[in-house]
Amino acid sequence: MEIQIFAVKTTASREEQVMDFIESNVKKKKLQVFSVTSTPGMRGYIFIEASSEIDAKQSFFGVPYAKGLLSKPLKYEEIEPMLEQVKTQLNIQERDIVEIITGPFKKEKARVKRIDEQKEEVVVELLEAAIPIPVTVKMDSIKVIRRDEGEEKEDNS
Repeated sequence: MEIQIFAVKTTASREEQVMDFIESNVKKKKLQVFSVTSTPGMRGYIFIEASSEIDAKQSFFGVPYAKGLLSKPLKYEEIEPMLEQVKTQLNIQERDIVEIITGPFKKEKARVKRIDEQKEEVVVELLEAAIPIPVTVKMDSIKVIRRDEGEEKEDNS
């Protein structure tokens, strides 16, 4: 099976919403879609990695703000410069207040409890939760909102 990459034209600044709808459709319809992504520098388009054009089209059928598929699949080399993940050292510390930017807790604010740099994971506690429950998320799934320096111990030696 050959995996192909398709570009979907969307309404500018609605890429995230379209991707959420597509993910839901893929699960409901059990489509052969392997990834859905957007690039910060290219507004109005998202990319779908699928086994066929039919699966790609079915994934956004009836989705608001999705306008259509480009006429032919793209080669990976054409979009690689836009997608290449750069490994950066994230400046995350314990007690930082962060916003979760992907996954089921998207847009939730949380406090960092523990950092596992080997696994690139962070254990956070959701701030809005009635009972603090530790949640483990990938480091690239959060962004630091503010540093909580109020509880730092002073060293007077």
